[in-house]
Amino acid sequence: MSSPGSGIFSGFTKLCKGLTVILIGGHIVVRLLPSSVIYLALIPARTIPFGWNLITAGYIEQSLHGVVVSVIGLLFMGKLLEPIWGSKEFLKFIFIVNFLTSVCVFTTSIALYYITREENYLYMPLSGFHGVLAGFLVGIKQIVPDQELSLLKIKAKWLPSLMLLISIAISFFTPDSATYLPTLIFGAYIGWIYLRYFQRKPEAKHRGDPSEDFAFSTFFPEFLGPIIDPIASVFHRMLCGKSEASTNAQAYTVGGAPLIGSDPIEASRRRERGARALEERLAAERLAAGKNSEEPQIDESDNV
Repeated sequence: MSSPGSGIFSGFTKLCKGLTVILIGGHIVVRLLPSSVIYLALIPARTIPFGWNLITAGYIEQSLHGVVVSVIGLLFMGKLLEPIWGSKEFLKFIFIVNFLTSVCVFTTSIALYYITREENYLYMPLSGFHGVLAGFLVGIKQIVPDQELSLLKIKAKWLPSLMLLISIAISFFTPDSATYLPTLIFGAYIGWIYLRYFQRKPEAKHRGDPSEDFAFSTFFPEFLGPIIDPIASVFHRMLCGKSEASTNAQAYTVGGAPLIGSDPIEASRRRERGARALEERLAAERLAAGKNSEEPQIDESDNV
């Protein structure tokens, strides 16, 4: 007999379940064979001969609480994102965010070593799925920005900013902040870069999401917009400045910077589809929970 709350834990996709097995399996491997961390985690001083750890590090959780958080985050956020993006795009997002986050963390560690001359930055084993989870939060911000979370009483669009703010605040009181903070920051930023400029839309003629609601300044309080937008426009010109020269006829302005080949109506439709998918999934879960709660009453009446 199913429990009343089983609907909450149903509907996880096969891809997310498979990735969960990989995360749990990776944790078991480093627990049983601690020396495997040298080959699987990102250790900047050993990345040159062991270049594959730029990929494997993201799927290795060294702590028990890390694997629990990663598995829960993957299952529940993947439950929302994968049906909307599609399995192929969902897996592509994970691979790109994981790999580029590792590259950025590697580069940052090398830079910190040359600045501080502390060898700890070269030999600290860095790993974990939290960079991809940070990217997932950006994806949720894009799809259902105005969905209010009943537990936190905040809108989904503030989840990435709140996560980074809390992580930065905690870093002042934890000595090992270098093991997680750069990964979270780069994971969120690369997730936004990919969704903003490069994600392919099969139903549209452009890539990315150029809507004003997904501009970089939306990660910050509104009064900081005039300061953030000029800085963000520099990166915008770096990412798509070449395409602007050839397709100016299709451009429109976002925060003072023209974006090319884009359709603001499509971005709005995508958010509507995301909100509709979330509402349908919540309704199905409530219906399943209601049916499960009625089963004991039916059994009791049959016994009578």
